This record gives sequence, structure tokens and C-alpha cells, in this order.
Amino acid sequence: MYDNIISESQIFELLSKAQKPDSIQIDDILTKAKEMKGLAKEDVAVLLNIEDDDNLQKLYDAALYIKEEIYGNRLVLFAPLYVSNHCANNCLYCGFRAENKDIHRHTLTLDQVKEETMELLKQGHKRALMLMGEGHKSCTFDYFLETIDAVYSVVDDKGSSIRRINIEIAPLTDDEFQKLKNVKIGTYTVFQETYHRETYKQMHPSGKKSDYDWRLEVMHRALKNGIQDVGIGALFGLFDYKFEVMALIQHAESLDREFNVGPHTISIPRIKPAANAPMALHIPHQVSDRDFKKLVAVLRLAVPYTGMILSTRESMDMRTELIDLGISQISAGSKTNPGGYKQAMNEHDEDSSQFCLNDGRTSGEIIHDVIRMGHVPSFCTGCYRLGRVGADFMDLAKPGLIKLHCLPNGITTLKEYLEDYASPETKALGEALIEKEIMNIPAENIRNRTREFLNKIENGERDLYF
Repeated sequence: MYDNIISESQIFELLSKAQKPDSIQIDDILTKAKEMKGLAKEDVAVLLNIEDDDNLQKLYDAALYIKEEIYGNRLVLFAPLYVSNHCANNCLYCGFRAENKDIHRHTLTLDQVKEETMELLKQGHKRALMLMGEGHKSCTFDYFLETIDAVYSVVDDKGSSIRRINIEIAPLTDDEFQKLKNVKIGTYTVFQETYHRETYKQMHPSGKKSDYDWRLEVMHRALKNGIQDVGIGALFGLFDYKFEVMALIQHAESLDREFNVGPHTISIPRIKPAANAPMALHIPHQVSDRDFKKLVAVLRLAVPYTGMILSTRESMDMRTELIDLGISQISAGSKTNPGGYKQAMNEHDEDSSQFCLNDGRTSGEIIHDVIRMGHVPSFCTGCYRLGRVGADFMDLAKPGLIKLHCLPNGITTLKEYLEDYASPETKALGEALIEKEIMNIPAENIRNRTREFLNKIENGERDLYF
């Protein structure tokens, strides 16, 4: 239905032509990138072919500049909430795959969903990403809609609740999108996993997910049916990373061209080990740390307006490095098995998870470290709740105006966390950071109002935002 979203021949041709770029060519592209209007696919191909350390460092510096110009110094935090690991697909890299007979399968009841939500609130979270398997009678779309209501219904003893739910579930039909657009969600996310058609076929031998085009066209269907914000992603390691980055750019351009709305987020997971998932244990196209850092920086330059998401698949050290290369959202304290937050570690934790995690810090430890690094951990949901979504969000993000809201909202949500959930040490560090960051708010009226909000929060008020 939607033609020319991905052109494999164009990608291979551009990558071939861009081999061994010289420093002058790279400098010109980086200068252009700093205008924050994105890059042509030809430019992206050149940057992906950088190999020497000097030019890589210039790429990294440009990525940090653009991230700070667009989003400022804040880093959005969220937690994934898995409600079911039943799945009818047979993805060869996933622990939830239907042919994994050793996994402990579980679909949460609505009461259990509420218990999981309460555990997230105890960690200070205000944003959740909800996920489940696909095509199984135990986890239908209607059930998922009920779980969203269940999450929003929970309030902890400090009066806190989840303020924004993003969802990552299977591609929906037009009728299902019509139902979804009336539900209070933020971003609807689907990963293509790999954009290389033949590899996709090999990795998805059975189940609804084996239909490449149905999955690829889902974001066009979503926007056509009134979903405001969409998120895309690739699972790096299934095919050549340079190809996948180029395809992500093509996908983003196709959405922007047709709807004037590019992806609200781009996720960049690398394959990690998963129980009884052959391709997760023998990764076809392993992406080195060096190449991973490069592709994150290139994506930040190529799609400057988008939020870039990094999960706890990556190690603490790698996540720390990537924050300065373009990442603007990270998960914290994650569990990838249904019921994982409420349960203590037990015999089912590992064999009911989707994949292995490499950053095992608690949310509190991650928040402490983010503050210590000088970044503002943000639980902001202001844009979503004030209707700055879709094309309206793009009008602010593309020219770099969104940080006028991001920084003050990040500061006020951090203040809430410090008052309600932080350890004394984290609170002291956070208060010092807030005093420093207030001075980075460029508009005096917003700076003054932020101080007013901080005083009100200290005196017991909550949920104040711009």
C-alpha cells in the first residue's frame, strides 16, 4: 500500500559510493549538521563510513552539540512494564518465541498489573512503557486496553501516579487504531527489527510477525488513524548496522514526507542473550562498541528532533558514554518478565524474561549517577498532557525550541523525586544541580516561574509543569 518506504538498492549504492571519505568532506557535513535541519541520506552514508579516531571524535562532538541545542541537559527516565510473555511469533532472537518451551509463561491479572505499577511508583517513576507478546489468546488487544486503565488507576501514598504510558505492542488494524486513539497513551512504538527483507524473512519464520510489509507500514496506518506520536527502531545485530541506520532514515523521511510528523522516538537496542533464542546466542552481525557509538552519533545528527532511547540491555559504562552521543531517554531499574517488579528474585526470573539485562542498577542508583554526571533526570510529561504532540511537537523540536519546556519541566519533576523518593545523598546532589541548571533557562520569566514552582513543590504541591 505504501510504496518506496525502504529502497534496499539505494542504501547499498549510497554506502558503496561513500567509502573512505576524506576529512574535508566530513567537516562540511558536520558543519551542515549543526544547523539542526537533518542530513541527506548521502551525508549519512559518508558519516557511517568514518573509521579514524580523529573524525570519530569530531562526529561525537557534533552529536553532543546538537543534543544539547535541541533538548538541553535533561535525560528522560522511564521503566518498561511487561504484562504478558505469551506470544504466537517465533522470532529467532527473542526469549518469548513460541517454540521456547522452557519459558515460564504468565499473563498478569489486572490486580497484578496494579501491583507492578505500585512498585514502579515506589521507585519514583512517572512514565511507563507497556509491552506484551503478540497474537496469543491470553493477551488480546482488548485485554491490553484494560491494563492501561489499570495502570492509570493506581495512586501511591504520596499521591503519585503514572502520568504517561507509552506502548510497544504488535501492529494494529485500522479498527484497533480507532479504539487506541481514544485511549490516553503517549507514543505508539513498533520496531521493524531488521529492514533487510531477506534477513527479516529468516528471523521470523512463523507467526503474524513474519509479514514484513504489515509491520513496515504500521506507522503510516497509525498516523492515518489519528495516533499523534510514533516510535521506530531496529534491533542491531541482525544485519549490517550501516544498512539499518540508512533504513531508519528512509523510514523517518517517509513518515515526515507524508504526515509532516517524523518519529517521536528512535530506539537502538543491540541483541543480547535470551533463553532458547538461537540468533541471540550466535549474533549474525555483531556490532562492536565502537560502531555502536558511531551509529548513535550519526542518528542524532541525521534526525536531530527525535528522542533517542537506550535500554538496560547495555552496560552502565556504555550507557554513560552514549548519553553524550545523543541518547535522550533511558530506562531505569528494568525488569523484562511479567511480574518482575513485585516478585523477589526467584527461579522463574531469568527463564521468563525477554532478554538479558546488563545494567542491573536500581532506579535510585541510576538517578544518583545521572545527577552526579551533571545531567537532569527528568520524569516530564508536560508536552503530552498539554497537547504538544504530533506536528505541534515537531514544530518546537525541529528548530530546538522544545528545550524551553524540557529543562524547566525536568527540574520540577526532579524536585518532586528529591522530595518524595530520594536518599539524603541523592537529594543533596540534586538540589545543587537544580540551582545550577535554573541559570541555564534562557527566558527570565520561565526561570522565575520555575523557582515559584520549586517553592510550591517544597511546600507539598505536585504536578506543576510548563
